[in-house]
Amino acid sequence: MSLSPLRLRLLVTSLLTVSFLGALDHTIVATSLATVAGDLGALQHMAWVVVGYTLASTVLLPVLGKLGDLIGPRLVFLTSLVVFLAASVACGFAQDMTQLVIARVAQGMSAAGIQLMSQTIIAHVTTPRERPKYLGIIGAAFPAAILIGPVLGGLITDYWGWPWVFWINIPFGLAALGLAVFAVPHVEVGIRRRFDLAGAITFTLAMVALVLAVTWVGDPAAALAAVVAFTIAAIGFAAFFVIEYRVAEPIVPLRLFADRTIAAGIALSAIIGIGLFSVTAYLPTYFQMAYRTSATVSGFVPIATVFGMLVSNVGTGWLASRTGHYRVFPIIGTTLGAVGLFTMALLPVGTPLWVPMAVMFGVGVCTGSFMSLVVAVVQGAVPRNETGTITATINLVRQMGSTVATAVIGGVIGVGVASQLPALLEASSLTPQLVRGSSDEVQSQVAQIYGDVMAPVFLALALTYAVGIVAAVLLPAGRLSDEHEPSPEPEPASEPLTA
Repeated sequence: MSLSPLRLRLLVTSLLTVSFLGALDHTIVATSLATVAGDLGALQHMAWVVVGYTLASTVLLPVLGKLGDLIGPRLVFLTSLVVFLAASVACGFAQDMTQLVIARVAQGMSAAGIQLMSQTIIAHVTTPRERPKYLGIIGAAFPAAILIGPVLGGLITDYWGWPWVFWINIPFGLAALGLAVFAVPHVEVGIRRRFDLAGAITFTLAMVALVLAVTWVGDPAAALAAVVAFTIAAIGFAAFFVIEYRVAEPIVPLRLFADRTIAAGIALSAIIGIGLFSVTAYLPTYFQMAYRTSATVSGFVPIATVFGMLVSNVGTGWLASRTGHYRVFPIIGTTLGAVGLFTMALLPVGTPLWVPMAVMFGVGVCTGSFMSLVVAVVQGAVPRNETGTITATINLVRQMGSTVATAVIGGVIGVGVASQLPALLEASSLTPQLVRGSSDEVQSQVAQIYGDVMAPVFLALALTYAVGIVAAVLLPAGRLSDEHEPSPEPEPASEPLTA
């Protein structure tokens, strides 16, 4: 499907705006959480403001992806955007934590729809050769939101009040909605097919249980609940795979994994979630403890990482569209990313901070070099009527990898530090401020402990990227096509969209 240059520019502007708003709502809340929880009198339930959003956005990915293929991405996108704006209004007007969490769940569900359909719509309106450039632009929304979100959230909370953290979405979202109504084209979906309701239900239950389990796994008081949740997740996923092998229109088409391009692309997407997204949350604490920096200074390392990701995500998308070649980027990216993380494992405690900052900037550049590119490549390997499904699958694998690896790394750090701490320090009350107020000997001990604990974590992440090298080499070589793929021919509905 070809659009005029003006309509394409308006479309990309709209999709970039709403993708940024969706990503921003995942990061902007962080600095306002304590204020929100205090005003609503529910500090003990504060984490659910984030967990509810993440949980909803994760579990709905394959369902929304399949719906996009069945009824068209335009309807799913516009509906998701309207729900997102309504949920943003509701978040700001919440009178207690229950109302806020419910509104955040609705926000997360709709954010998954607008981000997923943004990628799907680009796949429908561009050639495979053009696609990396535009997906790189839209993909820049996520690292940009990481860079801007916490600072913006703090400023808004301090000067306007926390409801505006959510209400700031409204003017920009309405402008993007106006552009989208005009610019997002109607995509013919061809023959109407059955929706995999049984697969959607079992997958949702299994994913909810898995996300809850990894959320609880680090809390000793919730150990039993975590075990029960893991058990339910295992049973749910087993049932889901049986269903997906048997139904005609699965929400996650397992048969597509036999395609080498798809299998390699999905593996590379998982590497990003497991190998980098998982560790960025722990970098500030690591540098405060091991390098004895302030909270402000410790934030420079993840900022450098994400900035590197942002630059290369846009740059390699432009290069791939210009040359038509794509395989070289994930090969170089995974190789140098593995080297960078291996270097982090070897750095001695006390190294000047600019050294790990430069190394992690390089890891970010390497990761961004194939972050959006693999989405474009995998989209080109499936029929057009399965674009939404495969786009959802590749995003889901990345998000699941990040969620599970984040919980595992948190557990490793918690157990490792607690087992080595000097007797006069209690792990449950250990803070950077407490350490800095201790003697030089204690500070040196804690710094070395964190260095010893994080070294194998970085080594494991380097090995993860090494696996990514294999996936990148197995990615079939080729050039991206300049031709638009034909739209499927619409046929009369033969079956209702029900299971």
